[in-house]
Amino acid sequence: MLIATILAQAAVAASPPAAVAPTQQGVISYPTSFFAGQQVANANEMLARIPGFSLETGDSVRGFEGAAGNVIVDGQRPTSKTDTLDQILTRIPIAQIERIDIIRGGAPGIDMQGKTVIANVIKKSGASFRGLFAVANNHLWDGRNMHGMRVELSGGDGTRTWEALARYGYGNDDGGQFGPRVRFKPDGTILRQSRHQSEQDGLQQILSGAYSQPLAGGRISVNARLFWDSWKSEDTTTYTTPVDRKPDNIVSPYDEFQTELGARYNRDFGAKTRLELVGLRTDEDFHAFDLFRAGSGDTSEFRNKRDVSESIGRGVLKHQWSPKLSFEAGVEGALNKLDSRSSAFENGVAQTIPAADVTVEETRGEVFAKAIWRPASAWTIDSTLRFEASKISSDGDVVLEKKLQFLKPRVAVSWDVRPNTQLRARVERVVGQLDFDDFVAGSDFTAGTGVSAGNPDLNPQQAWVAEGAIEQRFWKSGAVTLTFRHSELKDVIDRGPVFLPSGQVFDQPTNIGDGTKDELIATFTVPSAPLGWQGGLLRGEINKRWSDVTDPTTFESRAISRLRPLEWEVHYSQDLPRYGLAVGADYFSGWSQTSYRYNFISDVKLHNGYLGTWLEKRLQPQTVLRLEVQNWTGRGIRIATKQYDGPRGAGRLDFTDDRNLKPGRSVFMRVRHTFGG
Repeated sequence: MLIATILAQAAVAASPPAAVAPTQQGVISYPTSFFAGQQVANANEMLARIPGFSLETGDSVRGFEGAAGNVIVDGQRPTSKTDTLDQILTRIPIAQIERIDIIRGGAPGIDMQGKTVIANVIKKSGASFRGLFAVANNHLWDGRNMHGMRVELSGGDGTRTWEALARYGYGNDDGGQFGPRVRFKPDGTILRQSRHQSEQDGLQQILSGAYSQPLAGGRISVNARLFWDSWKSEDTTTYTTPVDRKPDNIVSPYDEFQTELGARYNRDFGAKTRLELVGLRTDEDFHAFDLFRAGSGDTSEFRNKRDVSESIGRGVLKHQWSPKLSFEAGVEGALNKLDSRSSAFENGVAQTIPAADVTVEETRGEVFAKAIWRPASAWTIDSTLRFEASKISSDGDVVLEKKLQFLKPRVAVSWDVRPNTQLRARVERVVGQLDFDDFVAGSDFTAGTGVSAGNPDLNPQQAWVAEGAIEQRFWKSGAVTLTFRHSELKDVIDRGPVFLPSGQVFDQPTNIGDGTKDELIATFTVPSAPLGWQGGLLRGEINKRWSDVTDPTTFESRAISRLRPLEWEVHYSQDLPRYGLAVGADYFSGWSQTSYRYNFISDVKLHNGYLGTWLEKRLQPQTVLRLEVQNWTGRGIRIATKQYDGPRGAGRLDFTDDRNLKPGRSVFMRVRHTFGG
């Protein structure tokens, strides 16, 4: 997967100085004093220093219930869906935080959001005003400068609170920029030799605000967000063989505009019962254009315009029966709509594409009940039962209507074997959500897939998931966690062929049957203090994956498309509070992934690791300078595509296209100044 760098965001890492005692079984609290002497400025940076916790920002799906991350604020999940969880946490300064509670396995009165470990950021009460101004620039190896700016303001009088954000940032995609490209036959005969040059960059702009005040015995909060995203990708291939072939060129710009308006109302009925109401509306306007000009003079063109909207209403009633038992029940409804118009041309001649012009509507409802029970001080049982029903209809090039119903139980159990040792287990039926992008036609000339068909007649992927984990905390602020997860898959969504009456064959998303997936995940946090020096922290994660499905073209066993078998990363940070300084390094392993289409197989490999180093210097009490140097190792990306002359099951290998691309280093600088309390 390509790695995008968007400015005006911070990378963080550091080390906690001492452990904090649990406030109750399964809950460990970290007050702001835990981070004394460390260069942390907000909730996001604080969470990065808590042992055994890894931020999950949530899934990009329709609806509210299934999109949660593993962090809540004051016991509640943020209302916004389009604003990422890490950005929300970045806007909560440490001066406004009382403590962070880490809840492992569950706790009565806390909605675990379907996670086994969550963080609860507890904010201070009282009047305050706070602001932040930051400017940044990322200087690239080719001379381009990706600059950005962010302004944040927040305040309140103790009962009313408000916040506002304005941000823009230019960013680039460093997934592979220049290098040799060769195309050869199965016998090794070279068909083409060339040099590939790629340049991708764009601009993102955000305006957002939120307001909260008491209302009718409860509290109402509203939030709004505007988001603009303009991106352009250009690829040029210059040939040395054959010498008379002119360059190929691909231009792929897109523009996106997104709006969001949300509201939440909470009211307590006594000390044990709470009502929560949520309403949310999002709209998106998207325009994309892909143009391929071959050196031979041939052209391929694809255009797409999409309008997407979502309206959500949700109500939840929560009741804490006792300190050991709590319940909640709720209902959620959502209305989603996609209107997509696509067109494709070959040398200026219009082409027929399946599902080119489609309007899709989805009406979905869900009822759910949850209970958290602590039968003994060392045991917690978190159970959920959800029932989802939906109706999906499609008009235009594809006319259909289908109804879907799923029962989704979940049970999670945690056992505190010893004060520093916990075992966790989970069994859950997970039902994925259909991606509207799969319903309509698309294109990717850069990857060589050309135009792909849409498929509104998909079933959501389902899985029975069993998970077990053991967590061991040590040295007061260290932790090691080992997790194994097994998934029995049904209606796996992958890629397959669609045959038109005209004889044309297109690739499309399709259900390819059942399969399995296994994951083994290890994370660790090791402080340096017990080893003889203060302020150091080593963190890491390794993820090993296995999968098995049946290929719809060859009917042979293979892995799931784009599933990376192995990834790992290591981070080290060193606080030097005497000098107002923090330094660190981040190393990400190489990885590989394979994509399968009906007529080609593409292998993508990061054949080197990726090393970045950083330094933060506190110039003044409220002003911090950050410097980063990325890609010290000259990490490159290799893309090898095997193209067949027909469906892989019956055709033969036509040629292999091999790209070996390598971006250069970049130097990032940011100055961040805070003011107020």
